[in-house]
Amino acid sequence: MTVYDELVARGLIAQVTDEEEIKELINKGKAIFYIGFDPTADSLHVGHFMALCLMKRLQMAGNKPIALIGGGTGMIGDPSGRSDMRQMMTPETIQHNCDCFKRQMSKFIDFSDGKALMVNNADWLMELNYIDVLREVGPHFSVNRMLTAECYKQRMEKGLSFLEFNYMIMQSYDFYALFQKYGCNMQFGGDDQWSNMLGGTELIRRKLGKDAYAMTITLLLNSEGKKMGKTQSGAVWLDPNKTSPFDFYQYWRNVSDADVLKCIRMLTFLPLEEIDKMDKWEGAQLNTAKEILAFELTKMVHGEEEAQKAKEAAKALFSSGNAANMPTVTLEDNDFVNGSIDILALLVKSSLASSRSEARRAVEQGGVSIDGEKVSDIKASYKPEIFSKGIVLKKGKKNFKKILK
Repeated sequence: MTVYDELVARGLIAQVTDEEEIKELINKGKAIFYIGFDPTADSLHVGHFMALCLMKRLQMAGNKPIALIGGGTGMIGDPSGRSDMRQMMTPETIQHNCDCFKRQMSKFIDFSDGKALMVNNADWLMELNYIDVLREVGPHFSVNRMLTAECYKQRMEKGLSFLEFNYMIMQSYDFYALFQKYGCNMQFGGDDQWSNMLGGTELIRRKLGKDAYAMTITLLLNSEGKKMGKTQSGAVWLDPNKTSPFDFYQYWRNVSDADVLKCIRMLTFLPLEEIDKMDKWEGAQLNTAKEILAFELTKMVHGEEEAQKAKEAAKALFSSGNAANMPTVTLEDNDFVNGSIDILALLVKSSLASSRSEARRAVEQGGVSIDGEKVSDIKASYKPEIFSKGIVLKKGKKNFKKILK
């Protein structure tokens, strides 16, 4: 099976331009491709996971990835999939987020000896002269055609700023700049980016001639992958200080039966032959599949030792109630008001609820317990001494933390 055929078999490819040329480049390790990441936070989340795994997979086959950090486009904001305008970030915040991304990406991609590049589009976008953009880039874009793009159509009724309207032009210019500077001949992105990506391919060919070698590929479920990054209590981050290795493991351990094999196929590096055998699994076997998925992805992000700890902690909790290796939250003196902390504050402090209102609903619905005993009073409060040896706070069937003082 060729590299491209494996991408298809794993369900990663949705649309392409110039399929035969793309196959030729990927299968022979001649693709120099980029995927863009807008630095909207100081950590990547699981919605980026598919892109990172794809970059790793293609690099292993001899192709060269370019991780493009959107320090320039981040000043504008991508309107795709958004109902309102993104909050503007300062240049200092964007730079900090870019630095954090680089550290995390290095776990997936080998940047040594020029095997991969990480570049920031602020390097060229911030130097552009507005009049030059209008004269050199503007003539290659039809406003009528841009307005048919899904990312713009979704915003027309509520309001699309002129600032955001330029995002397609900026992203298209990225591909042109990467083609010129680094010989980048391919771009990948989610299916919600298709119009922007086609804009880049067309810009290259219009400015440099039809023989210019530039192609686009979209990932079938990248938009769905972005949704994977959100849970009731916020995003599932790759940074262990934001989402612990245990919580990361539990997130994947709790995927639905319908999604587990799809996730294994798309996100892990297990052989397809092995995954194909799992297609017949059902019932309790799907729990085993979820454990495999959770372990493989936690190992990839946090290392094998942390993955093993998370696996053992999960088994200990559900088999004997042992709290060893369980994710732990340590309370500080200022967490107590008048010598106690109430159950709602405890749930928020432990990140088992994102707000007091969410915590209240969880208690009222009977989904909260401490050391196995249900908490039914939303005004229940606890003094510091009960936390000296640690208590197990649980919300729902599978979300829990060990609380210490």
